[in-house]
Amino acid sequence: MENKAHALLAGFFTLALLTAVVLVALWFNRDRIENVPYQLATKQSVLGLNPQAAVRYRGLDVGRVTDISFDPEVPGQLLITISIDPETPVTRSTYATLGYQGVTGIAYVQLNDDGTSPVRVPTSEDNIARIEMRPSLLDTLETKGLAILTQAEELTRRVNTLLEPANQKAILAAFDNISRAATELESIPKQMKPTLERLPRLTAEAQSTLQSIKKLSKDVNGLTTRLQASDGPIVKMSDAADRVGSAADRIELEAGPLANDVSSSLRALDRTLDRFNERPQSFLFGSREVAPGPGEPGFTAPVE
Repeated sequence: MENKAHALLAGFFTLALLTAVVLVALWFNRDRIENVPYQLATKQSVLGLNPQAAVRYRGLDVGRVTDISFDPEVPGQLLITISIDPETPVTRSTYATLGYQGVTGIAYVQLNDDGTSPVRVPTSEDNIARIEMRPSLLDTLETKGLAILTQAEELTRRVNTLLEPANQKAILAAFDNISRAATELESIPKQMKPTLERLPRLTAEAQSTLQSIKKLSKDVNGLTTRLQASDGPIVKMSDAADRVGSAADRIELEAGPLANDVSSSLRALDRTLDRFNERPQSFLFGSREVAPGPGEPGFTAPVE
C-alpha cells in the first residue's frame, strides 16, 4: 500500500510540473503588444488565405489575419480582418494585395503604400478602418490571360477565314502579279542600258554646247559693248538719222513753194485740156475771146 501511495504522489507531482512548464512557456511567449484591427474588403478570390496567415508591410511581419467572413451588407464581398502592430504606418494611400510563399500556395497579406496621401488612418475596435485591396499578381495574370485567350481565338478565326479556298486563290493571284511585276522590273535595266551607254556622249555634247553658249554670250556682250560705244555704229546711225531728218526738213521747206507752182501749173493745164476737148478747132483758129466776168473790165450786166 505504501508503494502505491508513493507512486501516486510521484505521478501527481509530474503532472503538476508539466503544467507549470507549459504555463511558464505560454507566459513568456505571449504577445505583450496590443495590435490594432483593420479590415480588407474584396470581391476577388482569396485562395490559400487562412486565419492566422501573416500580414507583412513591404516584406516585414507586422501582424496576423484574425478573421475571414462574408460582408452582410454587400453580397459576394469578403471581409478580411487583420491585427497589426500599431506602429505600422497605415495611411490613406496604403493598399493590400495577396502574396504567395514559394510553391506551397500559402497566401499572406502584403501591405504597400504608393505615397500619394501620407495621412495616417486611425482605427479602433469600435470603428475599424478599411484598407483598399487591389488585385494580386495571379488575379491580374488571370484577367490578362482571359483577354489573351479571347484575342488568340479571334486571331485563329481570322486565320481560318483567310485560308478559305476563295481567299487562297486571291492570295495566289496576288503573288503571281507580284512575280510578273518583278520580272518586268528586271527587264527595265536592260531596256535602259543603251540610254545609259549614250549618257556619257550626251553629257560631253551638252558640256560642249554649254561652252559654245558661254562663248557666244561673251561675244554678244562684247558686240553690245562695241555697239554702245561713243564711236560705235549705234551712235553713228543716230547721227545719220539726225542728219537725214534735218535734210528732210530742208527739202520740205524748199520744195513747198515748188510744189505749189507745180500744182497751179497742173490746174492750168487741166483747164486748157478741158477747153480743147470742148473746142478742138481752137487749136487751129485760136480760142475765142471770153466775155469778161463780173468785176472784170468791160463786163456789162444783162438787161432783163
